[in-house]
Amino acid sequence: MNNAHWSGMRRYEGKIAVVSAAASGIGRATVNRLAAEGAFVVGVDIDPCVGEVMATEVENGEGVTLDCCDRDAVASTFSDILARHGRIDVLVNVVGRTAGARRTEFWESDPEVWDFVIDASLKATMSCTRQVVPSMRERRSGRIVNIASLAMLAPNPTFADYTAAKAGIVGLTRALAVELAPFNVTVNAVSPGQVDTPATQAGHSPELRARMSALIPLGRYGEPDEIASGIAFLGSDDASFITGHNLVISGGRAFG
Repeated sequence: MNNAHWSGMRRYEGKIAVVSAAASGIGRATVNRLAAEGAFVVGVDIDPCVGEVMATEVENGEGVTLDCCDRDAVASTFSDILARHGRIDVLVNVVGRTAGARRTEFWESDPEVWDFVIDASLKATMSCTRQVVPSMRERRSGRIVNIASLAMLAPNPTFADYTAAKAGIVGLTRALAVELAPFNVTVNAVSPGQVDTPATQAGHSPELRARMSALIPLGRYGEPDEIASGIAFLGSDDASFITGHNLVISGGRAFG
């Protein structure tokens, strides 16, 4: 990715940021954006290639292999990050999964698939957030940005589990925004619409892509960099008086 366009913006100079799901898609774009603006970025991902991604794409960062559904591993990893860097200024929770090929109509859905989707989205977001809140409260400073989804505003059939998980992330965001406001910690969400990530490139046929694009007033899928722009804003001091907000980035498909 070419970060030259953003290198003149240094909103994250001296900041320590952690980004989950950092090996591809929105997480990868966010890593590049925050690093280009001066942050030292720790990218975590269940995919071991996160180390190579971080080493080759950013000068000021590191990659850590982490399953965000494993609470013990999350606690250990974040403890190590805090020990190495002294603080975490910004947390971006991009982690999340759909049921993939196991999607079915609600009345035929498997409770174990529901558990998987909620664990990989809502609970993983909760687990990572829980590890940074104590130090942010103590320092009376912090930014948390959670990735939700347009699905909670414009649901599609067979996505009830994913829609519920992402709606839960917005609810968690707003509850924590109120709870952490006295400590000068802001918590916001971003709800992307259709985005041109490796997952959609692999899973969306040309016909599906054309149908979905026709529903978007701007007529196309978003780019990961465009979602990262919204994340970078909410995680910066430019958004210091914004908390509990759900920023919808959908090309006009739906509104928050």
